[in-house]
Amino acid sequence: MFAMAESEKSTVGSTRHFDADPATEWQAWTEPAWVRRWFGSDPAGVVLSAELDVRPGGGFAVGFRDSDGAVHTCSGVYAEVRPRERLAFSRRWQSEPGVESFVSVSLAPQDGGTELRFEHARLGGASLHDYEQGWARTFAKLERALAGR
Repeated sequence: MFAMAESEKSTVGSTRHFDADPATEWQAWTEPAWVRRWFGSDPAGVVLSAELDVRPGGGFAVGFRDSDGAVHTCSGVYAEVRPRERLAFSRRWQSEPGVESFVSVSLAPQDGGTELRFEHARLGGASLHDYEQGWARTFAKLERALAGR
């Protein structure tokens, strides 16, 4: 499912199929009400806030609490916004000032649903295994949110 790119040892990526159409999948990534339903890798975590200004140069900030009570804030700036096709943005944690990674999400219709191509790059010295596992749990939450639409 996840594979490290040979040319970039600080990147994780995945291609997944979701049963939702690209328009719904797009909403899940770009509308605060949807993001509140699935964001974060802790299966029992809860999103506390989601602010998204989805346009090139617009920012986002999502705060969430893990099941152990730890609170996190993830934020970034949108670099590319092509509705129902592609979203690319910087990503940083409030707890790690000065560390910035980059996420790209591409959506395409496939078999009555959506193929999602995902890449999280510039992870630097972070544990790639932890990121792979975290995104796998996050995508499982996204899948449940889409199924419950």
